Parts: sequence; structure tokens; C-alpha cells
Amino acid sequence: MKDQLLITRVNRNTIAKILESYSIEKLNEIPEGFSNNLIWNIAHIIVTQQLLAYKLSGLPMMLDEAMVERYKKGTKATKDVTANEVAEIKELLFTTLDQTEADIDSKLFANYTEYATSTGFVLKSISDAIAFNNYHEGIHLGYILALKKSL
Repeated sequence: MKDQLLITRVNRNTIAKILESYSIEKLNEIPEGFSNNLIWNIAHIIVTQQLLAYKLSGLPMMLDEAMVERYKKGTKATKDVTANEVAEIKELLFTTLDQTEADIDSKLFANYTEYATSTGFVLKSISDAIAFNNYHEGIHLGYILALKKSL
């Protein structure tokens, strides 16, 4: 699983560089033809990773419920984020990943509730969740790159 987390870390390093290179106004901007913005996509990958790894394992997530409700699947950017929220999202890109790695090392993920994704994958274990999460984050990196071109 560590090799899968390395992929996640490389992806998040790329996303962090993008996050750092845009103003808060540009992070909040929704270009014509898109339903979300850069910051929504970034926060969404954090929320999704926590849901896939922790919630489906019956473990507490590192996020508050308000963040989950704002960025979970099926939501849209409804209000601009503040500078403090951007800083929190930037920090969570890596603290959530670091904690997941530590929790894997500690064998904390003992149980997993099977979950069928909307793309047809059936997740049966934390290993499946981490692999699928990389696929999911790759999709959103593609959206982020397309958004960048539209800003």
C-alpha cells in the first residue's frame, strides 16, 4: 500500500503547487462551462479520501462534518472560500495523507464496509480504497488542469 500512497503524495504535491500559484480570487472563480472551481476540486479530493479510507472503515475522519457536507460528491461551489479556509485545505492535503500512512503502519484499518463506486469499482478493503482514491484524484487533477487553462 505504501507505493500507492507515494502516488497520492506525488499527485498532491502537484496540486499544492497549483494551489500556491493562484490568488484567492482565482481559486474561487468558476470559469464558463464549469460547475466548480479550483479550490472546490482540491477540497473535494481531501474529503473523498477521508470518506473512502476512514468512514468506510468505521473510523473517525480528520475533517469536520461541515467540510464533508460542503465538498462531498454531488456538491458544488456555493460560496467563496476565505484565506483561512485555503490555508486549512492546503494543510489537510498532507496531514490527512501523513495520518493515513501512520494508521496503515499501525494496522488501524481492520474493518471495511464494501462500497460500489459510481464508476463501477467495488471497494472491499483499505487497499482497494487507496488504489481507487488515486484514480479519483487523477480525474480531479485533470479537471484542475482544465480549469487552469480557463482562468
